Amino acid sequence: MSAAIETEGLTRGFAHGLAVDGVTFSLEPGQVLALLGPNGAGKTTTVRLLDGVLQPHGGWSRVLGLDPAVEGDAVRRRTGVLTENAGLDDRLTSRENLLYVARLRGYARTDARRRVDDLLERFGMGERADDLTQGFSTGQRKRVALARALLHDPEVLFLDEPTSGLDPAGTRDVIDLIDGLAAEGRTIVMATHFLGEAGRLADRMAVLHRGRLRAYGSPEDLAAR
Repeated sequence: MSAAIETEGLTRGFAHGLAVDGVTFSLEPGQVLALLGPNGAGKTTTVRLLDGVLQPHGGWSRVLGLDPAVEGDAVRRRTGVLTENAGLDDRLTSRENLLYVARLRGYARTDARRRVDDLLERFGMGERADDLTQGFSTGQRKRVALARALLHDPEVLFLDEPTSGLDPAGTRDVIDLIDGLAAEGRTIVMATHFLGEAGRLADRMAVLHRGRLRAYGSPEDLAAR
């Protein structure tokens, strides 16, 4: 079986130094990877490299057999992303936020409306479909953003700090949603600094510190160490 995601010596620097420093790992299709580490460990930079938003300065990666550095558009057609701040347009309703992206992705108007409404219902936001997102709680914004990430039924999901800013109840809700997505067989890469949620969801953990991969393996393997 070919790896869904693999990296070899992946490296990226900025003015202050290396944000990702020689990272190597492999993830099988349908597995959940938790990128663990404190702020500044290199988690978000790794996600951006894998999705082709940033170019590496060394090493390489493959996502679904594609090179994000040169095939970024093709990678993004088959992947979905949830950013830490959700990135919604507060001038639009939940439905309008999703319809806009659905139309950009080539959905016909009727198909887009059906897909959007189905996803909003699935994520418990159907009753807020026509409300402006400006007044939403952090948890509600995360739900709408997750629905948006799934519009095109991606094979791989990149989730950057999906529970940041949430209270315990909101955290449990979002973790349950991610657990359901994993159960569908999607490959998921989740950047987080919360060990508890990583241990519940992940098949593999990659512990990053100052850009370097300090440990990689199953939660059981890492606990045994």
